[in-house]
Amino acid sequence: MIRKSERGHHEHRREYEQTPLTVDHSMAMAEVVGTANGLSEGELRELAPRLQRLDEQVQAWRRDGTAGFCALPYDTAAVQDIKGLAKNLKEWCRDALVVGIGGSAWGARALRQALLHPSHNHLPLGQRHYHSRLFIADNIEPDSLYGMLDGLELKRTTVNVISKSGETPETLALFLFIYQILENRLGAAQAKESCVLTTDGGQGSLSRLAAREGFQLLQVPAGVSGRFAMLSAMGLFPAALAGIDIDGLLAGARFMDQRLREAPVTENAAYRLAVCYYLAQRHKGRRVQVIMPYADSLLGLAEWCGHLWAESLGKQYDSQGRQVNTGFTTLRSRGATDQHTQMQLFLEGPNDKMVTFWEVGKFQHTITIPPCFADLEGLDYLGGQTLAAVLAAAKQATAWHLAERGCPTLTIQIPEVNAFTIGQLIYLCQMTVVALGGLLEIDPFGQPQVEGLKRTVCGLMGRRGYEAEKEALATFNRTMKKYLV
Repeated sequence: MIRKSERGHHEHRREYEQTPLTVDHSMAMAEVVGTANGLSEGELRELAPRLQRLDEQVQAWRRDGTAGFCALPYDTAAVQDIKGLAKNLKEWCRDALVVGIGGSAWGARALRQALLHPSHNHLPLGQRHYHSRLFIADNIEPDSLYGMLDGLELKRTTVNVISKSGETPETLALFLFIYQILENRLGAAQAKESCVLTTDGGQGSLSRLAAREGFQLLQVPAGVSGRFAMLSAMGLFPAALAGIDIDGLLAGARFMDQRLREAPVTENAAYRLAVCYYLAQRHKGRRVQVIMPYADSLLGLAEWCGHLWAESLGKQYDSQGRQVNTGFTTLRSRGATDQHTQMQLFLEGPNDKMVTFWEVGKFQHTITIPPCFADLEGLDYLGGQTLAAVLAAAKQATAWHLAERGCPTLTIQIPEVNAFTIGQLIYLCQMTVVALGGLLEIDPFGQPQVEGLKRTVCGLMGRRGYEAEKEALATFNRTMKKYLV
């Protein structure tokens, strides 16, 4: 017999699974935006054989661990470790501080914005249901760091230091400064108890430090880079401290994974999106991808998606070693706000953009506009309508005007924002980028120039073994007096 609590859980999950994401690319097609700008059904059909080969490549990447992120939604052991550690820390922790940069910080930032109350950090402890406030130190600018630390109750703060390699100089610099403060105020033992290091468990500095000093350690699988690691300890541990439903996130990702794997390759949502982006770039010159969420809660995920596109697809060489210098420039736009700031550029500027709307079907709150000053023309028509209806009209108007100008658009429909739908969206974005990398015939998993940049920073700061990088920069003439004004 199913216990009452289990029955409630299963009913909750069934309710979740009635909220699948949908993809609509009607307004990217030639029937809507014209043959010069839109895609044709024939072009989609011509790519069917390549999609079959692409699918075989994706499955090979899954099997050999190259696409290690595909296994994250099924890693129950890692989730239990995360939840167990979070539960122990929450007995005394009131603030959680994530220390990381780039992909190491985007998970916590995006999930906080999507799934926590907008004023979560300002709510009293009881209204947060005794979950931690969540702060993110993701830059080495001194003034902002001091300001953030001033707002923390350090004796009740868990510091989660995140670096996939364990060698990121900016992250290590932040950690050393914060740890010294903790040690001075709390003593060495409590300072170490307050810190959790998240890294790949290899031979990086953070792993060696954890082994030598006894810091608590969470591992990110070796085959998962930072931008693909939101559903690993990188994103899930700070989310768990803040009270986000990480089981729902992973259930949504599994749901999307199974949906994609069961669909024919020509009906796979990630592949279809990848095909649209690929054809728009190759055949229509659409090299700027605008991600435009019509929900403020999705803005952080849109920023993360831009990071995912940039590092995954910006490549000098293809898989055959040919120089291709491919990639997309991504731009995050906010609906409806940026209709009033960026849309003039989109409508009359360079004809190089494709817009992807993220549209939410149902918001948590309904705000009805009161019929104040109903006798005044210009205000009378708004009374009795909802803000969600005005937002939907703004999106429809934007899509229509873009279509009139020949700008193709796509829409990802998100029934409502919750852990399950966000898990779907994360996984869909990741699989779309992997598929697009396959179509472009580049490696979507590497990031060679980012690693080179890290080495140069280490050289400039005097790390042993990086003298060649420092010497190379020393010969670079950075400033010429004749160009100073």
